[in-house]
Amino acid sequence: MSETNDRSSTIFGNSISSSAYKKALKQKKKFEKKFNHDPDASYPLKAEKNQVIGPPLGVENIVVSEKGKSINSDNAVALGTIRMGFGHYRIAMAAASAAHSMGITPYWFDLLSFDTTGKKIIQHLEKLYSLGSRLSQKFSLFNRLYWEPLTAEGFKKLDFNASDQKMTELMSDIYRDLPKDLPFVATHAWASQAAVHAGMKQVVNMIPDNWPLGLHLSEGAIHTIQSPSAYMGYRTLKHMDKKRDILAPMPAPDLHYTGHYVDHELVKNIEKDCKARLKRIQGKKTRRVLLSIGGAGAQEDIFLSVIRHLLPMIKDGSVTLFLNMGDHENVWKIIEKELTGYESEITTHFDWDDTRRFAAKALNSNVTGLHAFLNDNIFAAIYSTNLLIRTCDILITKPSELAYYPVPRLFIQRVGGHEAWGAIRGAELGDGTIECENIPLTIQALDLMLNDGDLLTMYCESIMKHKTIGTYDGAYRVIELAMEKKQKGKKKRSARS
Repeated sequence: MSETNDRSSTIFGNSISSSAYKKALKQKKKFEKKFNHDPDASYPLKAEKNQVIGPPLGVENIVVSEKGKSINSDNAVALGTIRMGFGHYRIAMAAASAAHSMGITPYWFDLLSFDTTGKKIIQHLEKLYSLGSRLSQKFSLFNRLYWEPLTAEGFKKLDFNASDQKMTELMSDIYRDLPKDLPFVATHAWASQAAVHAGMKQVVNMIPDNWPLGLHLSEGAIHTIQSPSAYMGYRTLKHMDKKRDILAPMPAPDLHYTGHYVDHELVKNIEKDCKARLKRIQGKKTRRVLLSIGGAGAQEDIFLSVIRHLLPMIKDGSVTLFLNMGDHENVWKIIEKELTGYESEITTHFDWDDTRRFAAKALNSNVTGLHAFLNDNIFAAIYSTNLLIRTCDILITKPSELAYYPVPRLFIQRVGGHEAWGAIRGAELGDGTIECENIPLTIQALDLMLNDGDLLTMYCESIMKHKTIGTYDGAYRVIELAMEKKQKGKKKRSARS
């Protein structure tokens, strides 16, 4: 039926049906024709400093160029990622931060930054996913009958992975000029699958969600997950084929429970930041709320309701709101209309240097009012939230990649069924709320966190406890796994504190 080692025909010893395999081949041929794929295209690669996260995280971008700095595989790691929403970039930043703290150069390898067939495929699929995300928040029937089943169960199937594996063969050409011994860490399965197809020798696949999905499998790579429940789900490949109750399991050496993927700057300051929160709680000081808008720009109604609810408290000084809109200028235009009459309370931070200065000041100074953050640079748009996390008391977020960060979190309605277990993980660890599936529940939870001290105190104490047992050390462990072959026989370096 297929060539030897064809990763679309057998997945971890589980055969794929002839019909599913033919469907995968058909999709690949469709993309080859649609995007005029040239299998002989050449892409010379060089490195250049990332102007935003280069200074704090040591990141160098990999670019297509005949001139520039050569890519050095010694004491370095490539971070394969995709700008699809904010999540995969944020996870890559955590890995970059960990690598930098360990004295390792992180190379940024974004599949969407290269003019390739792979880029065109990803852009095509990303548009569909973003549209689905937005529609799911506007139309409950669409969400219940299509989007939730697709993201929770459709993406779970091994057949889905078979199609992706065949598709990502078309993405592997951009890897040809990378040193094959350069450790490669992927924050999206497509980047990992393509790296394996390209013959990279040490590939780590950082799985982002807490709900096991066939979508995230990348046979030939080391898989890392953030929770014990996800470990069991991936080890057994449970429910990834409706026709087979029991599947051949993923081999233990291919799967590692690392803990949460969190930036070094956040991990090392957990005790300091939580003690500052507890001091504000006990002193009944102004509560600081960070509202972070996701990459798809969905959930507009929830954001507007929260802002309307907080405006009187912002005016009387009992609440300070940090509003990070990422790179969504259209969202700011919508929100700005809601702020009529509160103009004197608003400070905008649409410049990266200004954002950095404000975040540093807020760590040790009293801040009041509504502070709006917006930046058209994707790195600044995402990393602004990282800077503001340290300064806030409550992070309001959907239960996606931020569900694993060491800050008290209020989980609003998920966007897709696969996100549900992110909130479950936070609630069970005691460092975040349960998922608040609608606006009234969100407002109720927010009021409890603003007016009383019990929930916030519990969350802060849980975060500090989990720091001591390494719950948030996942990014360090991922880099250690990636560098394992390079560092064999040497003492592993770690900047954990």
